[in-house]
Amino acid sequence: MHVGEVPTDVPLVRRLLEQQLPHWASLPVAAVASAGTDHAMYRLGDARAVRLPRIDWAVAAVAHEQRWLPWLAPRLPLAVPLPLAAGQPGAGYPYPWSVVRWLPGVLPRVGALADAPRLAHELARFLVALHRLPVADAPPAGRTIAQRDADVQAALAQLHALGLADVAPLAQCWQAARGIAAHGGAPVWIHGDIAPGNLLLVDDTLSAVIDWSGCGVGDPADDARIAWNLLPATARPAFRAALGLDAAAWARGRALAFSQALLQWPYYHQTNPTLAANARHVIAEVLRDVPG
Repeated sequence: MHVGEVPTDVPLVRRLLEQQLPHWASLPVAAVASAGTDHAMYRLGDARAVRLPRIDWAVAAVAHEQRWLPWLAPRLPLAVPLPLAAGQPGAGYPYPWSVVRWLPGVLPRVGALADAPRLAHELARFLVALHRLPVADAPPAGRTIAQRDADVQAALAQLHALGLADVAPLAQCWQAARGIAAHGGAPVWIHGDIAPGNLLLVDDTLSAVIDWSGCGVGDPADDARIAWNLLPATARPAFRAALGLDAAAWARGRALAFSQALLQWPYYHQTNPTLAANARHVIAEVLRDVPG
């Protein structure tokens, strides 16, 4: 998916385990099919997973998750992939890596939610608990609308050059988003990438939240992006009310979802069809939802 991506496979994972974690080397190893972009995942036996950065800019997430997930896990109402071991470069692989707890479940499917209002409630309950955690010593997370502007303008130019979209309404929507008031309150703990691919359901109930590489303290509106990534329009008002977001924060969340989708669509349109399709879905939902 990326220029300079490091390839991984089952034999590599076995070599790493044999060299560094031999007590797990005899366990079955299987690649996990995923639309994730930063890490390759391999299931290790029944209870563990090996998580390997694909690209250099994902490497910092290893130490970040090793540091913060053990602190977050006991304070949250849903399961997170607790780190079990930290691996080092070796066997021809250049990056640090992790073994984490395997969490069962299936990904929610946009447009095929068994009970969207219930899932909206479960998501809001989890995010409220996260946003209320103490922020002392926590790292910053998230990017503001202003900080995303240059990248969005470049993505709009790419979409035009590739002939993927009529960019005029997209540019108009983004221009309006640039005028939304910035977050003026205290920063809160955020996940930083609440998306369909980072949620797990068991029996149609939200059971776990995964991929915490972007977590830290920032604008609570950042986590509202899931309203356009996954939830249908009918479930959004209750989700917003449960999160307690005012009009400006809700508009920021929508703008942040829009910007992320604009970046993802041209970048992944050939290499990650699942993510590109979700990006197109988000853009369509935002355009239908913006005032006027």
